[in-house]
Amino acid sequence: MTTTDKIVHVSTWEIVKLHFFSYVYGSYLIVKRFLKWSWDPARFFMMQQRDKPPPCLVDNNLGTHSYVKIKSTKFHYVEAGDQNKPLILLLHGFPDCWLSWREQIPSLAEHYRVVAIDMKGFGDSDKPTTKRSYKIEILLEELKQFILSLGVKQCIIIGHDLGGLLGWYLVALYGDMISKFVAISCPHPNFYWNRMPGDSAFDSNWIHFSQLPFLPEIDALKEDLSIINDTFRHLQVDQTNTGKNYVEAYKYAFSRKEDWTGAINYYRNLPFVRLNTESSEQINTKTLFIIGNMDPLVTIENIVQSSEYVEKFSVKVVTGAQHFPHQQKPDTVNKAILKFCMGTTNTIEKTYSKSIMSSWLGSLSNTVKYSNNMFDAVHRKTSGVVNGLPSKVFYLGQTTN
Repeated sequence: MTTTDKIVHVSTWEIVKLHFFSYVYGSYLIVKRFLKWSWDPARFFMMQQRDKPPPCLVDNNLGTHSYVKIKSTKFHYVEAGDQNKPLILLLHGFPDCWLSWREQIPSLAEHYRVVAIDMKGFGDSDKPTTKRSYKIEILLEELKQFILSLGVKQCIIIGHDLGGLLGWYLVALYGDMISKFVAISCPHPNFYWNRMPGDSAFDSNWIHFSQLPFLPEIDALKEDLSIINDTFRHLQVDQTNTGKNYVEAYKYAFSRKEDWTGAINYYRNLPFVRLNTESSEQINTKTLFIIGNMDPLVTIENIVQSSEYVEKFSVKVVTGAQHFPHQQKPDTVNKAILKFCMGTTNTIEKTYSKSIMSSWLGSLSNTVKYSNNMFDAVHRKTSGVVNGLPSKVFYLGQTTN
């Protein structure tokens, strides 16, 4: 199967449905925002001027800030560790930047060459405003060339959320370049968009809303970027005497309309593509799933479904973490990543049957407090693929650290 055959577009019905819900939810949100604006216009349009980056965004203590131009696009990245050691490429999520990995860079740099990139449209990398610039084929080719520009032919990829989504595509299309893959809070691309409406700022309703022009960017700026406060609630108390105000750093990084346009353009393109799974070929890159047991966007069902397409995988469920386990429980996540990357995770051979699968799901049920209805759905979803599971699987289990 060629590279172009591995990426397929969703059906016409899916396209129509996505656009229909985008206008339905967009209309609802416009009315809702208008009522809020009418009630308190001063607060709604309040916006603090941010002309100087917080120290943590330009600090060299975590690594060296560098730039490289790939196909007319400038990429900013932070590099740490010995350049003679194997490369780990860190791909952040949305809305985020290289700073997302501030707790991982020092730990990983003790054993690896670590590069945390600002993906196109984010941080200090270029931010083209055209929707076409964020087509999946263009994004993947740029990341491939970025890896080669670092003087290596193979690396480990660790991706969170949107960065994990791109990591999945890289592994599927350029598997020979990726020795291992860690997907944090990110299921397989064919299940990534299965989000439910909820308390998260970027739930399924927002996915529909993001299809509209201009309005999502304007909405993101309201009330002095309150959407950043909502997304990074776990950082509200993460203030130190050295002045590292991470919430302010994110607000600086997303303080202009154009800071949102490029980032949101990912969501204006990627929901319309999937990986072709009709082929019997599975992803043979060793993969580690990391998920918080309180994640409002990713469910255990998504992870079980994703494992169907991976030959060898491990799962780490982090207790007390939501959608940012690498920030909320960094020590736990760092240990899991190093154990996986350094090859100290022993893969257990199993003869797969329905009872084995039920037992595995049972162990997950002891660590993740989902309702009985969720686990019923998991069993229903997996009943047809029990005998076709990957040849190797290892469950790293739950931790309370």
